[in-house]
Amino acid sequence: MRLPISLKIFSITTALLVLMVAVTWVSVLNFRQLNNQVRALADYYLPLQQQVASVEILIRQQIVHMERVLAGMDVAHPDPEFLANESNGFDMRGINADQIVDSSLRLLGEAEKEKGIDLDRVTLAVLGKQLPAIQTARQHFHMAFRQHQIEAAEGTPRSEKIVRDALLREKDTVDIEIGKTIDLLNKLTQDTATQAKAEEARATTLNWIITAIASALGLIFAAVVTRSLVDPVKRLVTGTRAVEAGDLGVEIQVRTHDEIATLATSFNHMVGGLREKERIRETFGQYVDPRIVKNLLENRIGADKGESQVMTVFFSDLQGFTRLCEGLTPDAAVRFLNRYFSLMSEVVRSQQGIVDKYIGDSVMAFWGPPFTDAADHARLCCIAALEQMGRMDAFRTGLPELFGVRHGLPEVNVRMGIASGDVTVGNIGSETSRGYTVIGDTVNVASRLEHANKFYGTHILVSEGTRRLAGDALAFREIDSLQVSGKQEPVRIFELLGYSSALSDAVRQLAQTYETALARYRSQEWDAAEAAFRGCLLRVPEDRPSEVMLDRIAGFRQTPPGADWDGVWVAPGK
Repeated sequence: MRLPISLKIFSITTALLVLMVAVTWVSVLNFRQLNNQVRALADYYLPLQQQVASVEILIRQQIVHMERVLAGMDVAHPDPEFLANESNGFDMRGINADQIVDSSLRLLGEAEKEKGIDLDRVTLAVLGKQLPAIQTARQHFHMAFRQHQIEAAEGTPRSEKIVRDALLREKDTVDIEIGKTIDLLNKLTQDTATQAKAEEARATTLNWIITAIASALGLIFAAVVTRSLVDPVKRLVTGTRAVEAGDLGVEIQVRTHDEIATLATSFNHMVGGLREKERIRETFGQYVDPRIVKNLLENRIGADKGESQVMTVFFSDLQGFTRLCEGLTPDAAVRFLNRYFSLMSEVVRSQQGIVDKYIGDSVMAFWGPPFTDAADHARLCCIAALEQMGRMDAFRTGLPELFGVRHGLPEVNVRMGIASGDVTVGNIGSETSRGYTVIGDTVNVASRLEHANKFYGTHILVSEGTRRLAGDALAFREIDSLQVSGKQEPVRIFELLGYSSALSDAVRQLAQTYETALARYRSQEWDAAEAAFRGCLLRVPEDRPSEVMLDRIAGFRQTPPGADWDGVWVAPGK
């Protein structure tokens, strides 16, 4: 068909509406009688049944009060207050029962005037006689009880017995009258409910038949009208699924001249735009972290805006790389760095970090919102540092293959510095060249800590902020209080030792002994500090931080620090 889709859909809708009106009209006819039965139950029969049940309950309560009075009168010393309360309760229940009977009679009067509902007027007429009979019997019962109380008060045993027997007969009469009424109402409601159920079943069956016929006609008509829509829509769905699966080379061919053709053209243009966007993302993803590229393309990162965030910054540097490069050809140096950077970057990204830049043989990376959860960035950065150190053995093992020689290979070691704190993050640069990076004092501290590994002989140093945020799953030992270049306030620095659960007893004891030695050192207790640091070397002979501190203590013995010395060491160099 060459009709517009709107007209095709309108024709289907019109046909279905016509069939719906027909089904509705038949349904109204079928359920009219059912509605009559339901209204009779809801408006009259069930309310009458509930009211009679209430009358029965009240009379039963009267009987309970009566029996309590009779029992109270038979005791040796009757309680006048108790008898008075029970007698009053007997009277109140009787008044309430008469009121409900009167209400039921008024409801019967309304039913007699009702013309819109087909009621069982014969049964209702019987009820009109039965309800007053209940009321009369109850009143006789009430009077018999009062008479019994009078006879009991006068103290004539013979007449009291006669009245008491009459009271019990009146009670039985009330029970009989209520039972007749309840049986009559139960039969009335059950018969009406049975008729309603039969009407419902008949109406439902007829409606299903009519609905089935209407549905069959509607489906036939819809199949005829929508046949022209099926093939192009299928092709469009197939193309959409191909794009969803990552195939951006798909192109939709539609041979109709309706809105689907327009949609297919727009779809093809969209896929072309996605191909171009993916090409840009793949290209820039080699230079900038793909997550930054994605946010830039989707305008989630402001072009000229920065923001303050608490983040963790990471620096790493190859030890002695300048000397190492002197013995390598340019091609070998590039291959060496590419493999090293690939290894380091893979670990950083696997732990949700962002590789900021490569500076010679150094790597700068950062962790924090929106790429890392605010509670996890310090821990993930430390884990990445440990994984990088763990992969260095495999990297060294591959050097013979990389260089093509097996002897005279350089010793490759890496130093890392980590700091956590406030940074400014955003697109920083000129109008023609920008980079999404972090700046601030925390960046400076991380860089200085990486360099501080040189004179402490350590591999991974972190700031106090990183130690605090990383949690207890990682093990650290405090190395020193250091005043780094470019920062006035000292920084407590810690060595990352590994995972707490995997720490050996020797390393754990080393950390404890070192902390004791450091406390003595800061208190200028040189003898105790020296003994403790030598204890560290007994446990781990190659522990370079202990050797550094022993050298300092030797210097302080020759030139003691001032009385106001706070244990802070000024970092040499940068």
